[in-house]
Amino acid sequence: MLSASFIPVYARLNSEGRHQEARRVAGAVAGLLGLVVAILVAVGVTAAPWLLQLLFPGFTGAKRDLAVLLSRILFPGTGLLVLSAWCLGVLNSHRHFFLSYAAPVIWNIAIISAALLAPAGKSADAIVVWAAWGAVAGSFLQFAIQLPSVRRLAGGISPSLDTGDPGVRVVLGSFFPAFVSRGVVQISAFVDSILASFLGAGAVAALGNAQMLYSLPISLFGMSVAAAELPELAVAAGGEDTGYKALRSRLEQALSTVAYFIVPSAVALASLGNVLAGAVYQTGAFRREDVRFVWMILAGSAIGLLATTLGRLYSSAWYALRDTRTPLRFAIVRVLLTTILGWFAALQLPSLLGVPPSWGTAGLTASAGIAGWVEYFLLRRSLERQIGLTRLDARMAGRLWASALVAAGVGWGVLLLLQDRPGPVLTAAAVLLPYGVVYFSGTYLLGVPFARGLATRYLRRA
Repeated sequence: MLSASFIPVYARLNSEGRHQEARRVAGAVAGLLGLVVAILVAVGVTAAPWLLQLLFPGFTGAKRDLAVLLSRILFPGTGLLVLSAWCLGVLNSHRHFFLSYAAPVIWNIAIISAALLAPAGKSADAIVVWAAWGAVAGSFLQFAIQLPSVRRLAGGISPSLDTGDPGVRVVLGSFFPAFVSRGVVQISAFVDSILASFLGAGAVAALGNAQMLYSLPISLFGMSVAAAELPELAVAAGGEDTGYKALRSRLEQALSTVAYFIVPSAVALASLGNVLAGAVYQTGAFRREDVRFVWMILAGSAIGLLATTLGRLYSSAWYALRDTRTPLRFAIVRVLLTTILGWFAALQLPSLLGVPPSWGTAGLTASAGIAGWVEYFLLRRSLERQIGLTRLDARMAGRLWASALVAAGVGWGVLLLLQDRPGPVLTAAAVLLPYGVVYFSGTYLLGVPFARGLATRYLRRA
């Protein structure tokens, strides 16, 4: 969110050789950000009970107490994530992308590790508390791992509260629109959590568990690639005549890269979500019934996974053009659709279909996915009016989906052969490893350029 307003300014200054101005902008953004984050974290921790009453009116009793505890745990972690976004912006602007890809994964790994380390016999609520502390630890690690490289690359950045610099004013002026449009995934998840609070015991916890899993491919392949591409897109958009051609080429390449990883992720969530959820959560009081509940929610999230990640790339292209208001308009449309469709799918549709109310939790993620597709098509259509036609190659996309579906069939074949299950973690390894191998082999044999390129690079190194 911060990078969408900060990177285009900082990267453009550096590309023009104005390094001292770039350092001043980076220092002012760091100082202002640190001050705002400190205030918001203090307010959030102190006022957590009143915020929960306002935002989650459906919470009462023990559920409300748990929500207050989780809020107080997570607020500092969220502040650290904001500071790590500043680090990511500096690193990406200097074309150092490894940490941009690795840092968000560390956050997810910390959450999953904390859930796995929860003592046996703990309740599902206790596991969620452990996962929340894992999120805080992951936030700190995500910030700490980037900071040394930032100091080395950017030189003498001194935090300040200078709002008079022209570059700083541009960053501040575009921050709020970028904040809303970049944070639309989190806002949609927040809306889902509010609606889930009306669905009975266990719905919010199950939704949270599912969000931890389906946010991993979004962070790893969607957010990371979009963040890494933003400075390149900003440079490519520098000239109207040649820049738009370069911008289209860069955007289409990024779309193909993201799709290569997101398509099998979506198929795995929908078809093998029970294996994934079992490996991470099936310990102690977390039973097979709970695993199936999370799987149902994961299947709903698979509907919009590709649209969400591709949409972030189109938003990045708009930010590269220094337009943060167009993505903001479409983000608002998405949030409104998420709220309206989620209310219907979660609170009305189960009774109309004669199914248990808990099924409405899957309706939340499915309806959010539909809203994500609407936002994606709006972003793409509006951008194409300005820079020309951009597309994810349809034939390549078909090959990706075909390979992923075949891989899912193989995964289920392995699962059916495991009559005496060796345990959730070993079962996941036995199923997901063949899934990945079959998917890569299928895309290679079907001539997908990304798979051929990976194989060529590996063989050269070997």
